Formats: sequence, C-alpha cells, structure tokens
Amino acid sequence: MSRRLSDVGNLYEFIKNEEQKSLCTMSFLSEKYQDLTEWKKEARFKIRNLLHYSPKRCDLNPQVVEKKDKGDYFQEKVYFFTASKVRVPAYVLIPKNVDYPVPGIVVLHDHGGMYYWGKEKVVETENEHPMLQEFKNKCYSGRSIANELVRRGYVAISIDAFYFGERRFIPHPASQEYKLLQKVKNDSSKYIELYNRISWEKEELVARTIFLSGFTWPGVMLWDDIRTVDYLTSRYEVDPDRIGCVGLSIGGYRAAHLSALDERIKVSCVVCWMSSYRPMIKKHVKYHTWMIYIPGLYKYLDLPDIVSLTAPNALLVIAGSKDPIFPLEGVKMAFKKIEKVYLKANVGHKFRGLIYNTPHEFNAEMQDYAYRWIQKWI
Repeated sequence: MSRRLSDVGNLYEFIKNEEQKSLCTMSFLSEKYQDLTEWKKEARFKIRNLLHYSPKRCDLNPQVVEKKDKGDYFQEKVYFFTASKVRVPAYVLIPKNVDYPVPGIVVLHDHGGMYYWGKEKVVETENEHPMLQEFKNKCYSGRSIANELVRRGYVAISIDAFYFGERRFIPHPASQEYKLLQKVKNDSSKYIELYNRISWEKEELVARTIFLSGFTWPGVMLWDDIRTVDYLTSRYEVDPDRIGCVGLSIGGYRAAHLSALDERIKVSCVVCWMSSYRPMIKKHVKYHTWMIYIPGLYKYLDLPDIVSLTAPNALLVIAGSKDPIFPLEGVKMAFKKIEKVYLKANVGHKFRGLIYNTPHEFNAEMQDYAYRWIQKWI
C-alpha cells in the first residue's frame, strides 16, 4: 500500500529506511544543548559548511541608477555587489515624513513558476503587465507587499533572487529555446508563458550543474539575502538594530533561513513554507523547487530546527490548511517543535504559528496580521 501511495513507487521503502536514520542530532531539543548561544553557533557553522558557498565579503559598491518620487515615498533602483563578480539589482522604498533612522524590512519574493519577474512581484511598478497583476491578485490579494510596508513607515528592499527577473536564464542564441522565443513578440503574454515554461524545464539542469560544480543553489540565494541586509543596514535612513524580513513560498524559505543565519533580523515572517520533512517525503517533494536542497542537512536539522535559530528574536510562521505543497500533518509537527524550542529558550511569547483555511498564498488578512507582528517587535 505504501509503495502505491508514494510518488517514488517501490523505491520509497528504501528511501524511508534511510530517512529514518536522519535523527536531527543538532536540534536544540537534544539534551546535549542547554545554552542557546552555543547551540546557534554550532548549528550555523554546520549549515554554512553544507551550503558550500562562502565568497569573501567584497565592497558592496552600491550604485543608485534611478530615483522616483512616488508621493509618500521614494523608490530607488540600486545595484550592489554580493560577491566579487555578482551584481544584484534591487528596489529600495524609503518613506517620507518620518524621523530617520527607521526600521528596515527585507522583502523576499516568491517562486511561483514566474521567473520573468522577481522583485516586481512584491514592488509596485508603473504600467504593470496584466500577467504580473494577475499573479499578484492570486498570491497577494492584489497588493505589492513592499509598498504596504513603506507606507507603514519602513524602508523596504527587495532584490532579484538568482534565476529571476534581471538575473533570469537566457538561452544560448544557437539553442532551440532561443529560436522559439525569437518567434514570439517580446514581453507579450505568450512570450512570458513560453519563457517561464523554458525556465521551469531548465531549472533542474541548472541545479545539477551547480551541485556538480561544488556549491549549492541555496548557498547562492541565502548569501545574496545576507548581503542585502549588509546593504540595508548601511543606509542612513535605516536603524541597523531594527531589521525584519518577510516572504511567501520560496520567499518564506528565504526568510526562515535568513533569520536563522543572521542575528540582525529581529523579526521574521515565514509564509507558506513550513513543515517537518518526514511527512513531505512520500508525496510532496514533487511540488518543490530545486532551489531549496542542502544535501545532508536533514541528518542534523529539520526545517523547524533551522527556523528556530531565529530565537530569541521574534518569529511568525503562517500556513494554509489547503496548501497542497505542504502536508498539514507536517505543518502541525513543525509548529509544535518550534514552540518547544522557543519555550526551552525562555522566549515562548516570541513565536506564533498560524494556520488559515486558505491555499498557497499571502492574502490581505495574513498580511495585516504579519504587519501587526512586525510592528510589535521592531
């Protein structure tokens, strides 16, 4: 019966047996850990080693290429370096009529199979394409969450993650994919649909190439997010002691790991990206992108262990009971484990786990709660 229920058929029993050897030996709930600071130091060291991507901290060398007055806030287009040859684009939204410095929020965009845009999924832009508007309607109740935050008095920043937006995959001119795209009008809905399909098909190949080359996709993504905090805290408008992050889907994955790895994040909102791994393995791996895998990590830490590294800082995790990507059983298991870690760390009041009767989304009701949570802690 279990073989029929699993997406990996008869191989599931072997995989299950091996998975059960992953005892998450570095969980803070282990009796060997009593001091939160020492546990975090050891666990972070392990995660960073397994990410296999640790460029030297180069000069950010930021360049503001555009600044627009948007009425109640300014919008800047900025480029900065996260590694010596990695230049990242970002939108920075700065509120007006406030006393600087103010809190800063790293707004982490999702995956959603929409590779054509990155930061634009969470930042309001002029003359938005109908497909982008439709995407925001589906995932964010039509809102641009970075703009929601800047209007609440925060400096908000969003970058393009690797493989999205300005950092997206471009087929070789001699390739069949490039020729197919040339036959369609650039920026048309048909072009964007075709581009997203090609990028989806190529994602596995890009991941395999990255892994074979000796580093990991999460390593790149999370390092860029940490360097984004470096840039955000360098701004005179931002109070470096009041930094938060928020994200949906893979943005939630990024928020969970950013607050786990970077002590400067004082409040984190992880939306629709949480489960213990065990209930996911039989049926849910097929829903997940290649961008999240850190080989070997589960032997030491489960996902709720990782996000619990946020303690003693504030953590909000939101899930949807109708979200097909994560088993509800796994979500509840994760919430219980995070709660136990926070209680052991004597900061139980700083964790909140919420389940809404919704699909995979960050709707207006969820957002309003998240903004109140952020306001409470920074």
